[in-house]
Amino acid sequence: MTGATRSAEVIIIGGGLHGSSAALHLARAGVRALVIEKNYVGRHASGVNAGGVRTLSRHLAEVPLALASRELWYRIGELVDDDCGFEQHGQVRVAENAEDAALLRARLQTMTDHGYTHEQWISPEDLRTLIPALAPTVQGGLIAREDAAADPYRSTLAFRMKAASLGARFLEGVRVLAVTRRDGQWRVETDAGTYTAPQVLNCAGAWADRIAAQWGEPVPLTAISPMMLVTLRMDHFLDPVVLGTGRALSFKQRSNGTVLIGGGRRAWVDRDAEWTELDFRSLAEGARTVCDLFPHMRDAVVNRGWAGIEAAMPDEIPVIGRSSRHETAFHAFGFSAHGFELGPIVGRIMADLITTGATGLPIAPFRIERFTDPSSGPDSSPKEQDQ
Repeated sequence: MTGATRSAEVIIIGGGLHGSSAALHLARAGVRALVIEKNYVGRHASGVNAGGVRTLSRHLAEVPLALASRELWYRIGELVDDDCGFEQHGQVRVAENAEDAALLRARLQTMTDHGYTHEQWISPEDLRTLIPALAPTVQGGLIAREDAAADPYRSTLAFRMKAASLGARFLEGVRVLAVTRRDGQWRVETDAGTYTAPQVLNCAGAWADRIAAQWGEPVPLTAISPMMLVTLRMDHFLDPVVLGTGRALSFKQRSNGTVLIGGGRRAWVDRDAEWTELDFRSLAEGARTVCDLFPHMRDAVVNRGWAGIEAAMPDEIPVIGRSSRHETAFHAFGFSAHGFELGPIVGRIMADLITTGATGLPIAPFRIERFTDPSSGPDSSPKEQDQ
């Protein structure tokens, strides 16, 4: 391999949705990145999640990014030459009881106080009209009518393919061993040799803390493994994505009739072995939630289950931005089981930071310094999570 092919303007570590999105946006800005991925693109979190394009119930710090990213999803075909299985039917978080309803109304008041109107209350009657299969005991909920869903693996692959068509290079099956700075260049040591670039972006997902630690920026990252189930095909009964409130649930029917069930329930995980094992007791609890909300699901047949591996941060929001110690290093990781929707905008943010040094979106709450300097962290606000 020649020296020219071992160098790049930017090296991106990790080829998931955020790494591939950054490569695409950099390519659109005339910067050809080299993406190094230890497996294949979409192997872990990016390709195996529920595919929610969700602004509903986001952490307040994420709301501006989520709304901006949703606008990109609306035109996803223009960005990646593929509709990514995008379908806009809204998302709704349902109240099973009075306590749930009170929590959701408090959330709505918080959003109103901050000037956001994309979340609205939906009455029990309107909710049952929208979703007749729901149990009659539901007490309303919060709805984001303009939210949507897409196919996660197809989306990630579309970003990768479009980035490559514009000049980005992807090395798959290549493991990064060390990332150090020498003589104004970043040296990325891999099991396939050394690659160099003046700038580097850490999108390594559940392994990103190891890169950050090499740069003197240790972070309290936990590797998690959210579980998913999919049923055999059923007659059509659901358009919006349904989320739980007091109980973990993410529930949607895909266009082919199968039903996808998630919600953040976690498998056993060993990130070094890249191994997961489903927790069937937790899955049984999730099944009870599903059947309570959709009684006819008692007759559903589960086809298969799986779990990806991704990174969770203690405050459940990601690390996005420049390294605190190196002007030419950047981070985008730790999306804590709700990063899929943010992929398009995070890629654009990282490309802007790398090429111009600034972004027009508020990313201060996501600074990596918040784990060493408490005063630099996000404002306290409710933490919401689903896939």
